[in-house]
Formats: sequence, structure tokens, C-alpha cells
Amino acid sequence: MSLELRVLPDKLAVCRLNAGDESDLRAASGLFSVTRTAQELSVVCPEEDAPEDCEASMGWRALEVQGPIDHTATGVLASLAAPLAEADVPLFPLATFDTDYVLVRQQDLESATEALTAAGHRVESR
Repeated sequence: MSLELRVLPDKLAVCRLNAGDESDLRAASGLFSVTRTAQELSVVCPEEDAPEDCEASMGWRALEVQGPIDHTATGVLASLAAPLAEADVPLFPLATFDTDYVLVRQQDLESATEALTAAGHRVESR
């Protein structure tokens, strides 16, 4: 499977808040994702929009799969995760209704792009 990906411009934060946190979460622009479970509230947002007083991992970049992806498609994430694992690049996956995103650390972005290109994917930088 060959995919087209685009590197998004923002440096992102991956944040952890308490499950019951009712913070006013918002981002001015860019990728913004909120996931709540019984144990935690996770937020992915531009670094400048990270909630105060949260546990945050900074310096992530997003590679967006050019979608929309059919909901019956299989192997999309696997086709990205395998070459990144071989290149020893950690990832943080996200999905929306239309497409998938793979977050990698800023310092791993070049290695990630090289690994994905070598695996037959096309990666466009902004």
C-alpha cells in the first residue's frame, strides 16, 4: 500500500489531564484532538495552546495521510508503523472520521520521512 502524506507545520503537544478535568480546551488553529477515557483526558494541540498545569510531551510533528480513507480500508496504520519501527522512530497515532495521522518527534522527522519514502509512501513537506 502506497500512501500520500503531508507534514503539518505546527509543533504539537501531547497532553494528559485528569479524566474529570473540565478545562476550557481549544486551539486557535491546526490539529486539535481530545480523547477522554475513564482514566484520563488526552489532548493533542499546537504547543502554544497546551493547557496549563498538565503533564505534556512537547515537540511532536504530524504527518497527515491524504484522505478521506474508506472505513473498510485495512493496513493503513500498519503500512506506516512498520517502516517507522524499523527505523526506530516512535509514533503517536491519531485518527479522525476522514483520515489518519502519525505524530513523530521533531528530532525524528527526517528519519521518519526517509523511512516512509523508502517504504513507497510519498511525503510532502510544507
